[in-house]
Amino acid sequence: MSAEATVLQQAEPAGRPRLSVVIPCFNEEDCLGELCRRVTAACVDCVAQDYELVLVNDGSGDGTWAAIAELARQDARVVGVDLSRNHGHQLALTAGLTVCQGERVLIIDADLQDPPELVGAMMQAMDQEGADVVYGQRRERAGETAFKKASAALFYRVLRSMTDVDIPLDTGDFRLISRRALEALLAMPEQHRFVRGMVSWIGFHQTPLLYDRAERFSGVTKYPLSKMVRFALDAITGFSIRPLRLASYFGLLLAVPAFLLLVYTLYSWLAGHTVQGWTSLMVVVLFLGSAQMIVLGVFGEYVGRLYMEAKRRPLFVIRAIVGAARRGGASHAVPRLGVGPDSAG
Repeated sequence: MSAEATVLQQAEPAGRPRLSVVIPCFNEEDCLGELCRRVTAACVDCVAQDYELVLVNDGSGDGTWAAIAELARQDARVVGVDLSRNHGHQLALTAGLTVCQGERVLIIDADLQDPPELVGAMMQAMDQEGADVVYGQRRERAGETAFKKASAALFYRVLRSMTDVDIPLDTGDFRLISRRALEALLAMPEQHRFVRGMVSWIGFHQTPLLYDRAERFSGVTKYPLSKMVRFALDAITGFSIRPLRLASYFGLLLAVPAFLLLVYTLYSWLAGHTVQGWTSLMVVVLFLGSAQMIVLGVFGEYVGRLYMEAKRRPLFVIRAIVGAARRGGASHAVPRLGVGPDSAG
C-alpha cells in the first residue's frame, strides 16, 4: 500500500479467491437480481465456491446501493463498494479492481449485454494459451441503433490509426485478466482513464474471444453522446500525440496559401487597389481565425490533462465497503482513497 493511500480500517485477506468479478453499477437497481443470479451460476460452474463478486456503486441515484448491501448481507461472497459520489465508469471500475482479491479478475458491466457465462471459456483460453488477458471481441451488437454501431466502429478504427498501442477493434472492458496484469494496470495512476487501452499498453500475452453482444437487460445506456465524446477524447489524448502533430501539419499547410495571399496583398498595394478585396480579406481572416482556434483547442485538451494530473488528487474516494468476507468479515467505513501508482494494496 502506498504511503499516500489512506486506510482507516483494513483486515488482512484470508487467502485469494481463484476468481473475482468486478462490476461497476450506476442506477442498475433493476438489473442486480438477475445479474447476481447469472454471474453466481457462471462462477460456480468454473471455480465452485472459490470466487468473490465485487459490486461498485458509482454514486447511483436510485436504490442500487441498498440492493448491493442486501446482496452482500445474504451472500458472503458478495463485496459491496460504495463510492462517495459519481466518479464515472472508468474510475468506478478502477476502484473495484483495487479492492478485489482474486487470482484472476473478470471485468463486466451490470447491464448483461456481455454474457457472464463466457467466463468458463475465458478461463479455458487463459489456461490453454498461457495468456494474461482474454478480451471479449464483439461480432454482433444486438439492440443498438445504426448510429451507435457506426460511431463505435469508426471510433475504434480512428483510435487504432492514431496510436502506437495495438488496441483491438470492437472490444469493450469485458475481459478476464491475471493478477500480474492487474497489478501492472493499477500501477498506472492517470486521472483520465481508458482502461481497455491501458490493458493493451501493459502488454503480456493477450488473446481474443469472439462473442455476440446482447441487448440491455433493463434500463437505458449510461453513455449518451456527450459522454461518448468525452470518452473518445480521453482515449485519443491518453494514447496518442498525433493530434498535436496534425495541428502542426495544419499550420504548415496554411502557410502556403498565407504566403500567396501576402504576395497578392503586396501586389494590390503597389497597384493602388487597396480598397478592392475587402470580401476576400474578411474570408481569409475568418478562415485563419477558425484554424487558430482549432489548433489552440487541440493544445488545450493536452494542457488541461497535464493540469489535472499535476494536482495528484485521489482517483476515487470509497465511502464504505460491506460484506468483505475475505477481509475478516468486517464492513469498513471510509476505508481508502485511490491515490498514486501503489494504491492497489
